[in-house]
Amino acid sequence: MEVMGVDLSAIVQRSPTTLKDHSGWYVAVDGYNVLYQFLSSIRQPDGTPLMDSGGRITSHVSGVFYRSITLLENGIVPIYVFDGKPSPLKARTLDERRLIKEKNRLELQEAIEKGDTERVRSLTSRINVITGEMIMEVKEVLGYMGLQWVQAPSEGEAQASWMSKTGLVHGVISQDYDCLLFGARKVLRNFTVSGRRKLPGKNIYVNVSPEVADLEKTLTVNGITHEQLVDIGILTGTDFNKGLERVGAKTALNLIRKHGDIFHVLREKGTEIPNLDAIRDLFMNPPTVETQLPGLKRPDISSLMKFLCDERGFTQQRVDPYVSKLDEIGKKSRQSNLDLF
Repeated sequence: MEVMGVDLSAIVQRSPTTLKDHSGWYVAVDGYNVLYQFLSSIRQPDGTPLMDSGGRITSHVSGVFYRSITLLENGIVPIYVFDGKPSPLKARTLDERRLIKEKNRLELQEAIEKGDTERVRSLTSRINVITGEMIMEVKEVLGYMGLQWVQAPSEGEAQASWMSKTGLVHGVISQDYDCLLFGARKVLRNFTVSGRRKLPGKNIYVNVSPEVADLEKTLTVNGITHEQLVDIGILTGTDFNKGLERVGAKTALNLIRKHGDIFHVLREKGTEIPNLDAIRDLFMNPPTVETQLPGLKRPDISSLMKFLCDERGFTQQRVDPYVSKLDEIGKKSRQSNLDLF
């Protein structure tokens, strides 16, 4: 799976939860984040992604379709948010990810030549590329399902977090703690996976359960402001900068408590972080677009079935029950016409 974001797990206040606990919620979904999860986890037995008869990958479509209906069944309305043009500050991180993918491709070829099927399966699941065509397909499916999507001007997680910060949605579905730095009030983690998950590159499985990371509780328990949390993230290292050596979240928290802000910390240590002002401003005031209040539209069942079954080779027998659920949810939504807020 794609490695993204800052690691603030040591100081973030999290609590176990269930999907039912969030019934009545609108949530912004960090689109690229969950698509990488689907591409990594929805695989055939040999490790390759799901494909239609023409060889087109369908793991992303499958994940969005089935998982969205599961959310809707639990009273949660998802609004998917997609990345726009990446910030120039992210260039280093993107270059590093490209190098990692290339390394994995070379190792995959070697594993194939050696006939190491377990290694092939592991490496294949790590080499994921989200194409423009995939995004268009997902947007098409969401439209047929009656679900809203938002095109962010830049970072999708920033747009999703802004929607939470301003009260358009109740929280953000993402694995990334960066959302807290961008101001998301609550981040819902592990909402697209459940049960046991295999650790990348290891024959080790861990139990995965939904949890909610709470911004206000994190600030209160640690005795810091949101701006100080941003400083802690930058000291630790984000997608936009390298952190200080041997400085994790707890060490960064202690430094900020002692010195007040990142400028005094860096002065005390006699070092600097390039583009510091721009990075701080990006987290505090990211590029976003105004978006309408979320809601459910009437699903286009015939177009949805045509796309899934006729064009992408989904089995009608498996799809039918889920489409029926979607249709029923749509009818109830229109009949009640309730404002969930």
